Amino acid sequence: MSAPILPGATIGIVGGGQLGRLTGMAARAMGYDVHVLDPDPACAARAIASRTVTAPYGDIAAVEDFASRVHVVTLEIEQVPSEALAAAAMHAPVHPAVAAVHTVQDRARQKSWLASHGFPVGLMRVVTSAHECADAVRALAPCIVKSTMGGYDGRGQVRVHDREGGAQAFTRIGAPCCVVEQFLDIATEISVMTARRAGGQMASFAPSLNHHDDGILTWSVAPAPVDAHRTREAVELAQSITDRLGIVGLLAVELFITADGRLLVNETAPRPHNTFHQTERGASVSQFEQLVRAVCDLPLETPTTLVPAAIHNLLGDCWTNGEPDFTRAWAMPGVRVHLYGKPGARPGRKMGHLSAVADTSEHARDLVRAAYATLIA
Repeated sequence: MSAPILPGATIGIVGGGQLGRLTGMAARAMGYDVHVLDPDPACAARAIASRTVTAPYGDIAAVEDFASRVHVVTLEIEQVPSEALAAAAMHAPVHPAVAAVHTVQDRARQKSWLASHGFPVGLMRVVTSAHECADAVRALAPCIVKSTMGGYDGRGQVRVHDREGGAQAFTRIGAPCCVVEQFLDIATEISVMTARRAGGQMASFAPSLNHHDDGILTWSVAPAPVDAHRTREAVELAQSITDRLGIVGLLAVELFITADGRLLVNETAPRPHNTFHQTERGASVSQFEQLVRAVCDLPLETPTTLVPAAIHNLLGDCWTNGEPDFTRAWAMPGVRVHLYGKPGARPGRKMGHLSAVADTSEHARDLVRAAYATLIA
């Protein structure tokens, strides 16, 4: 077993968005140096990194040089070519490993892997042509057609109800491969975040309950107001997936609770996740510190809920009429404003989030929604 990577070492983060920024802030608080690689010269994490490499994720030479100057590499985005991760692994440990990232970064591979390993998923088909897509929609309608790569926050997805719409959806998405998923009667969406060290130690946060609008997370609250049996079932399922994938780092598992009581896996993400930003306020350790612990092979904290907490996303739509006035939100007891330092607000772009803590999950949710309402009044 390799020795832990101790503070004073340098952590390389591939991806310089808000997740890289917040992970880097946690790493710096622990005593680590931080380097970042991102295609955007104005990426959010540049402000907290002592070295920022501006290059495409697939630039092998840049990735190799980046990895050669750090002690461990981790990710804030899974859409990194396997060849680049393999090149980085020649110079420093890469967590999560190339094989795990390869499995989950493509929806078709991920869904097929989950199904083949006996994990519960909804009915779906992988299609590679408009004709196949039309046939899949005819068999499963109503459905949602999704690109297998990228396509987060509602992008790269089309809802369809008939065979003709299936063919049109495949053409509209323009990807060589898509996943056709049957609509589910969903009662609730929850997610579980699990950290895992190289030796197999795992620790999970209390599940969060999530609400989306137009495919984008609007608010999330933890602990999710679901019964103890369902909580145990969700955590055990997430830990089984994390262990089977051999994740070193974090794995977020999004789960649907259907109206007929089934617990089904929607998607997984091998990185910090929007639905666990509230861990900075409400848990005994944040998801970002837990990631640093995991990839540096430090003992994991067993997360406990200190206080119920909620977050509300701040999208670029809030900046339509200029910089929002956060004064009233700041004035609300228990509420904080978190901005990511991104230039160029635009509709749908995540610019920050609000957080709130309260005596119950429902109160925290109501408080953060009320704080958001002050921004759009």
